[in-house]
Amino acid sequence: SLAGTVFVLLQVLAPIHHAVGANLGSRTAAWLYDRLTLTCVRPPGMGHLENPTLTNDLTMARDFDLSITGPPLSISMDFIAGGLVEMLAGLASAALLATYAWWAPIVLAGAWLATHWLLRESGVWRDRNTAEVREAQRHADYTYRLAVEPPAAKELRLFGLADWVVDRFRARRRRLFELRWEATRLRERPVVWSLLLVVAANMVVFVSLASAAADGRLALDRLVMFASAAVGTSAIAFGGLSWALDGAAAPAAAVLRLQHAMDPAGALSQTGHRSAAGLPAQAIRFRHVTFAYPAAREPVLADFDLTIPAGSSLAIVGQNGAGKTTIAKLLCRLYDPQGGAIEVDGVDLRDVEVDGWRSRVTAVFQDFIRFELSLRDNVAPSGAPEDVIHAALAEAGGSRLANLDTILARGYPGGTDLSGGQWQRVALARALCAVRLGAGLVLLDEPTAQLDVRGEAEIFERVLAATRHATTILISHRFSTVRHADRICVLEQGKVVELGTHDELIAAGGRYRTMFDLQASRFGDEAEQDRELDVLD
Repeated sequence: SLAGTVFVLLQVLAPIHHAVGANLGSRTAAWLYDRLTLTCVRPPGMGHLENPTLTNDLTMARDFDLSITGPPLSISMDFIAGGLVEMLAGLASAALLATYAWWAPIVLAGAWLATHWLLRESGVWRDRNTAEVREAQRHADYTYRLAVEPPAAKELRLFGLADWVVDRFRARRRRLFELRWEATRLRERPVVWSLLLVVAANMVVFVSLASAAADGRLALDRLVMFASAAVGTSAIAFGGLSWALDGAAAPAAAVLRLQHAMDPAGALSQTGHRSAAGLPAQAIRFRHVTFAYPAAREPVLADFDLTIPAGSSLAIVGQNGAGKTTIAKLLCRLYDPQGGAIEVDGVDLRDVEVDGWRSRVTAVFQDFIRFELSLRDNVAPSGAPEDVIHAALAEAGGSRLANLDTILARGYPGGTDLSGGQWQRVALARALCAVRLGAGLVLLDEPTAQLDVRGEAEIFERVLAATRHATTILISHRFSTVRHADRICVLEQGKVVELGTHDELIAAGGRYRTMFDLQASRFGDEAEQDRELDVLD
């Protein structure tokens, strides 16, 4: 009979949905990871990663694995798979009920579907991911990562901040739930209409069943069977499928939004096709350059001019926010200026092929990356001959750090961790390896901040010797380092206020001389030269 077939079908499908849900969850998560990774790294610039609106969506997109605001994707997919079984059960119940009266499943299913639609449109789940919700989720995500990831662990324990970060996370999460609840905005009238519609539809069917049983047209066993089928028909609209889809759809929708928004946000203003081979051979020139970061009110650089002869070394000093690191980012073409131009050998950098130019540039930033890979892969991520890697490590003072195949992270068999100063030597070796492989422009943004003064001076002398055929730009706060450069540039509020050799700037008696004397006075005597002092305090 139809009832027996339905029963057997449900018994077979019920245990299968768990395996299907797990497989569906892993496949969907893999798809989201692939799309999210590609979306983040595909744009040639990096403006999309510093745009506040997009970073909110980015937090939403990766919430499928953190589960701060909802069930993990694997659980949602398990509910979806179970919901499919419930949907089939609802359809089977409707088919069974149709053997009693063809109109009965239409009335019930129609009422339940209409009710479900009314509740969704009233805001039960719709419009939950507002801009305010996404921002609150980003704050909760940050606090969560602060608590569970290693970088902040020392300070949290040293300063007794463990309870503070837990309380802050709970407060952020509570605020997030409050915003989500406000965003659902259940409205009274649709709910009342929904209840009336469902009650009326069920009354019609059950009154018909009771009347048929009272007249003797329906036996007791068939009455129970059809009544159960009438109840089961509700699963068509209110099974777990429809609700689980909302939970799984939020990260997927955020990924799709990011796909469309990140490409233009991270795009460079112009992409040329001129070869970068041999650049720079004459000079790099900033000509009336103006640049502001996304969502910033004031430009970091305004009508900025600077010429850097090819093959020379230039040190840039200045207070925080003066624009030192911004110059390095512009030279890497992570951004393009909004006004003016950066010219390399007289050619606008925007007319030069991006990947070709970047192959000519190597850099060490303050927040350089620390790969949980072997020392070999940390020095030469794209590969290099072993003798080149050894030479780069020697020039950076890192010959004895570890074996080339040692993983630079604890938690791996034979792995080890390095101190901050040792990691800086690895980062320097990475840049010097790139120079040996053909890079012509070297950017060093506070490359040795965690080394003592003597160690820094020694390393920089080695770097200058290793990059004597390249153009080297050093950003630092120590005079023991910058005085070795061919020229020194002093920045203030995005403009060059002094430019010359160390001796020329000392003789001029300007800002550089003031800073130099300030630092020199702190050393006191030669025995104290290992102390680390800021030029611009």
